[in-house]
Amino acid sequence: MTPTLRPLAALMLMLAASAPMAAPVGLDYLGQATLATGTQFAGTQVGGLSGIDYDAATQTYIAISDDRSQLNPARYYRMTLDTAQFQRANNASAAGVQFTGVTTLRNLDGQPFAAAGVDPESIRLVRGAKGPTLLWTSEGQRSAAGLQNPTLREMHLDGTPVRGVDVPATFLPAGTVAGNAAGDRGVRNNLAFESLTLSTDGTRAYVATEGALVQDGPAATLAAGSYSRVAEFNLASGQAGAQYVYRTDAIVAAPAPGGFSDNGLVEMLAVSEGRFIAMERSFSTGVGFNIRLYLTDTVGASDVSSLASLQGASFSTMRKSLLLDLGTLRNDDGSALVLDNIEGITWGADVGGRKTLMLVADNNFSTGEFTQFVALGVNGDLALAPVPEPSTYALMLGGLALMGAVARRRKRGG
Repeated sequence: MTPTLRPLAALMLMLAASAPMAAPVGLDYLGQATLATGTQFAGTQVGGLSGIDYDAATQTYIAISDDRSQLNPARYYRMTLDTAQFQRANNASAAGVQFTGVTTLRNLDGQPFAAAGVDPESIRLVRGAKGPTLLWTSEGQRSAAGLQNPTLREMHLDGTPVRGVDVPATFLPAGTVAGNAAGDRGVRNNLAFESLTLSTDGTRAYVATEGALVQDGPAATLAAGSYSRVAEFNLASGQAGAQYVYRTDAIVAAPAPGGFSDNGLVEMLAVSEGRFIAMERSFSTGVGFNIRLYLTDTVGASDVSSLASLQGASFSTMRKSLLLDLGTLRNDDGSALVLDNIEGITWGADVGGRKTLMLVADNNFSTGEFTQFVALGVNGDLALAPVPEPSTYALMLGGLALMGAVARRRKRGG
């Protein structure tokens, strides 16, 4: 090797040695349980389960319905989920699912929400010094029916309000319904407050949009992903803090002619300080759902809370690394697991001495869909798994290209 190339080679070896290896963790498919649309409990139609959390103190799960008080009053359910009865089959029954309670959500005046007055999406149990409460999001709206602010609220277990948390004006819809006129800002319809998680020390909440705010850029397309904002809130003060940008993938597949397709960030779950599991859901008419879990973190990510718009701004996004594509899961008979509209995830009860994840699907109250609970076993420590830094590889590839260019020049000159 020539003297000219030795320093570059040393640099490449250094970068290769420091480049993260594949994550030494994995997720096992333990099984699923499904409920047909139309299932009833305590005078309500079970469905629209968009968010889920686990209450270790009672060994029960809570799940929020995104019924906008149009079928029954806006509500959340409490249930037990016995994964030992789950099945690795597409014809899995509801065995292992036992509903134990349903609670009506109430507005800040203490009254049940009026029809279309709320759009519940995610819920988390807050384990405070004064006892447990529930934090939950309402997505917000930008449609012909009007503009509706996304909200973050806290309530007692009986559904009565504790407080509303002030959401930064950046997220509040303003301007036209279409959201395509100069000066429009805020959430897009159905791409708003889908995600909610608590920091592992319980002091902060993180809320994320499913896709880009109107002023931040376009929604996901078949060619490109979208910028989701992840906003941090101090739970003690209720004050908004840093904001980060999570870049979603592009839409996975083209829809059938005349059909609909989208992709977005539908839930986050804290793993450790600044690290999360991010759930992306892509849907295309005629194709179905694609659900992917990513490890993502805020290492090197910019705080964009001071940016009214991301367009034209310079910032670094959150890192991400694929953890699991649920499309790769197989049942005991070798068939692919059929996925519905999965958009909720939580840590579940330990099984066999290891951690589990519990996922839930929102059936949209559609007879063509179903409520689905999927249990995954965790192998390894997600908090220690590396999240590759794309810029590291870009630098390494650039260095290799430079080495090649130098070698070619020396050869031509020799």
